[in-house]
Parts: sequence; C-alpha cells; structure tokens
Amino acid sequence: GGGPSARPAPGAGSAGGAAWAVSPPGGGAPAPTHTAGAALSGHEALNELLAAALVESPPLTSREGGFVTEGYDATLDEARALSREGRGVIARLQADFAAETGIESLKVKHNNVLGFFVETTARHGETMLAHERPDGSRFVHRQTMASAMRFGTAALSDIESRIVNAGARALEIENTVFDRLLAAVLEAHPAIADAARALAALDVAASAAALAAEADWTLPRIDASRAFTIEGGRHPVVEQALRRQGASFVPNDAELSAAPDGPAPIWLVTGPNMAGKSTFLRQNALIAILAQAGLFVPARSAHIGIVDQVFSRVGAADDLAAGRSTFMVEMVETAAILNQAGPRALVILDEIGRGTATWDGLSIAWATLEHLHDANRCRGLFATHYHELTALTSRLSALRPATVAVREWEGEVVFLHELRPGAADRSYGVQVARLAGLPPAVVGRAKAVLEKLEAAERGDRVPDLLDGLPLFQQAAAEATAMPAGKPAESDLAERLAGIVPDLLSPREALEVLYELKGMASGD
Repeated sequence: GGGPSARPAPGAGSAGGAAWAVSPPGGGAPAPTHTAGAALSGHEALNELLAAALVESPPLTSREGGFVTEGYDATLDEARALSREGRGVIARLQADFAAETGIESLKVKHNNVLGFFVETTARHGETMLAHERPDGSRFVHRQTMASAMRFGTAALSDIESRIVNAGARALEIENTVFDRLLAAVLEAHPAIADAARALAALDVAASAAALAAEADWTLPRIDASRAFTIEGGRHPVVEQALRRQGASFVPNDAELSAAPDGPAPIWLVTGPNMAGKSTFLRQNALIAILAQAGLFVPARSAHIGIVDQVFSRVGAADDLAAGRSTFMVEMVETAAILNQAGPRALVILDEIGRGTATWDGLSIAWATLEHLHDANRCRGLFATHYHELTALTSRLSALRPATVAVREWEGEVVFLHELRPGAADRSYGVQVARLAGLPPAVVGRAKAVLEKLEAAERGDRVPDLLDGLPLFQQAAAEATAMPAGKPAESDLAERLAGIVPDLLSPREALEVLYELKGMASGD
C-alpha cells in the first residue's frame, strides 16, 4: 500500500542511499559500487583553481582570449593594460619627462618613420642632450626640424614595443594559462569521470522519483521469469496530453505471463477504429522498456519478467526512394520480427496485412499469428480488424481474444476505451468516417453498401452489389428511357436508400427533403 511518496526511489540500495555502478564493456559483473557522495568529493582544489583563473562566462573558444580573469596573472594584467590603455601610458610618460627636464612644452608624439619620440623647441635642445634620467639613461637626438628637435629614449622604445605587441602578448599569456589549467583537469580526469557518472545517476534517479510522485507511477517487480502482469496500465504521453485538456486516461490491464517452456500468451485485440487499440499496444511496450531500464512505470502495479527484445510493427510508412511501398515496408518489418523474436521478446503488431487485398491480407495475418504462437513462442499483442482471426483461438492454446468496448447511443458511437475479454463483431469504420467529415451522401452510400455486404456474408439473398455502380452510368441509361424533366423512380429509391435519418442534423434533413421534392417534380 501507500501512495507514490511511500515508494523507494529508483536505484536506491537496501540502505536507502543513492548508489551507482558501472558494467565493464562486453557485460560480466559490474565494477564495485561507489556512493555518489564519495565520487562528488575531493574536487575542491581543482574547483578553486578554475574559479580563480576563469571568468564567470568564458567564451566558447580560446582563439580570441578573454577567458582568464583579472588579477590572476600580473604579467597578463600589464599586457592587457598596455593594449587597452596605451594612450594613457604615453600621457603619463610625457608628464614624467616634463617634470624631469623642467620643460613644460615637451611632447611625446608618433609617426610612421620614427615611431614614438620626444619633441621640444630648438632652444631646449641643449637641455635635453645634457639631461640624465634617474635610471642613468639619456635622451638621444633623432631629428632636427626648423623650429623643433626630436629625441628618443630607451624607456620610450621599450614602451612602444610593449604597446605594439601587447595584444599578441596577452593572448600568448592566456594560452599558457589555458595549458596549465588543461593539464590540471587531465590529471584529475578519473575523478571527474566518476563525478560525472554519479551526477548522471543522481539526475536519472531524482527525475524518475519526481515523475513517479507527480504522475502516480509505481515501482515494478522484476525477476528472471517470463511474467508480464500489468494492472491499470497507462500510456505516459497520451495521459499527460489528456491531463492538459482536463480529461482522464482510462487504464487497462494486461496479462501475458508465460511458463518457462511453451508458447507465451498472445492477445488478439479487436475493436473499432478510434477505440484505443494502438494506444494499448504501445503503452505496454513502453512499460516494458521503462521497467527493464530500472524506472518506475505508469501503472497501478506491474510484474515483468526479463524482456530481452521489444519489436514493434505499428503505423504506416514508406521508403519510395528505395523502391519500397507502404505494404513492402510493413512486410519487411514483419519479416524481421518473425525471424528474430525469441521466447523472452515482447512483440506488438498493429493491423498486419491491411495494405493489400482483403483475402491476401487476412492470409498473411493468419499465418503471422500462427508463427508467433508456434515458432517464436513470445509474448505479444496483435491488433486487427480481421475478425475472422478469432477462429484461431480454438486451435492456438495461448491465444486470448480481447476487444475494446464501445456503446451505440442514438446513432452515435461512444468509445469507452476499456479492454475486455472477447471479440468485436464490427469496426464502426463508417461512423468514424462520418466523424472525420466525409460528406453525408458518401457516408449514407457507404452504409448502404456495407449493409449489402454484411447481408451477403450472412448468406441472405441480396441484389447484385454492382446495382447502381457506377452511379453515373446508371443515371445516363435511365434518363434516355423516360420523358425529359422526370427522374427515374429508381433514382428516388436509390437516394432514399442512401439516407440514414439518425445521422442527419435538422438542417441536413430539411435540405434532403427539398432535394427529394425537387426530384419528384422534375425540377
């Protein structure tokens, strides 16, 4: 008992602590189990190093630099300052030169020939040549102009070289820092890999536990048998979609448990279109996969033995580029299932044989079902509209008929989405066609033809099914045998036969009445 909050988290050990283990390549016994806490500890030094060295949001690549934080490397900070503040550095140097020499008009300038240089008026030339700087260096005469003299100095040359190369130097220093950080990370690689695996295990366990609590999933019982008992199973995706619409999902049971030897149960699922057959097939396959992955499952309870293969032949698809039609793709996939499924497999098959002629398709579905039962001997769900297949339940011992319940109410079909033992006697395809929006005349004609076909199947004496087909040919023949402006009586009779009063809205009924009156009057 107990609600979702009382269930143990996926992957929890007997002591209740989160744990993880790694299986070696090729199978075999798993590596020793480690606690997540141990794997996630011991990384403080590397964390501190990376936090101190890297900016909060580093760029995606190291090509342009900018990933080392300010204050981590003094040489890098100086190179960046020179690259970013070169003009300010020159201004401060000019102020120093003016203070040293006492020449307030002294300027530091730049051109493409001399580079950076100190310029004074000609009358200060002797002062500049005689001045000795605090470091012992002197100003060197570079050029004499009509009213000015230009000088160089070792400090100015050094600053110029550093400013020009500051950007490249900063990037070089950053790459050196990057290499040091990379070496530290590579050295800690085994511990980092352990931490990554532990975080992944915790993430899966926490996510699965949250989902189980929020969606009312359950912890399945897993063993080495061929059991497959699902109580109150649900489709996780469809259920969530219905919840967003304010509707609830109708759960269904599934019992496919099998003895160690012998054929496994196969459910032959029949029922109308739109009733939920495909959803039932898929939800059980998803439950099996979730359980084998060690996760909770969307069901009230579940006991699932080992499922080593899951095969699905559901839906319609083609591969025209490879020369495969929809039916060919269906047959190729069915062949793969019949050739590979073993006794521990779970197979879901939906509408096998519907892509070809009726008797061809029925024959293929019939033979496929027999092969699954007698040769593959696997657990399976086989949905079909071929009601004739239910006759196999008398010969195949493990075949179980099941049908999705519906109700008819005032000419409407109500889908209950409940799976029950037994077989369906009809598919309600015409009603589904009406729901899809086929014109009323088409729906009425389809119902009339269906009644004739069903009567023929019962052995009743019925008119030739081709009577009135094609309609245009019959109308043309009868129009030549009657006075102009008067319809043939068979036209009225045929139109009346195609009308299903229960399926007409009040407006449609009024329109049909005017149509029939016009036909009778020849208008």
